[in-house]
Amino acid sequence: MAILKIVEEGEEILRKKCREVSEITPKIKTLLDDMGDTLIKANGVGLAAPQVGILRRIFIIDTNAEESGNHNIIEFINPTIVSAEGHQEEVEGCLSIPGKYGITSRPMTVTVEALDRDGKKFRYTGTGLYGRCLCHENDHLDGILYTDKVIEMLDPDEVE
Repeated sequence: MAILKIVEEGEEILRKKCREVSEITPKIKTLLDDMGDTLIKANGVGLAAPQVGILRRIFIIDTNAEESGNHNIIEFINPTIVSAEGHQEEVEGCLSIPGKYGITSRPMTVTVEALDRDGKKFRYTGTGLYGRCLCHENDHLDGILYTDKVIEMLDPDEVE
């Protein structure tokens, strides 16, 4: 497994639309493993393939990101948001935009349908932080950054 370089704001790849994964190959599975290692090392909640320089419709989230020690990485290949309800305005940040935070408006509960690493279709529903995370990572696949949707940027000292 490898720690991948996280692409930062200003790099063109973050603004490109990703292509669907047509076949889940060993290379895709290695990418998923490396993204998991990278997410854990970066202490993040989610990571999308374009953030590591790969234009494929893949993202991962760590549903134990707020807890110490254990990690629960969920992998999403070719994700589609199938439902979104409620509303929240909360602080959001991004591994590709280090040290900056803002308030965004997102749904409270989001359901995504995707493929897992074995090509099986599944649904995952996230609420609160994980609802935001699903929207945030899915936006990355279309070249959208949270700063495109921010209501108000915050002083980093207000967030830490």
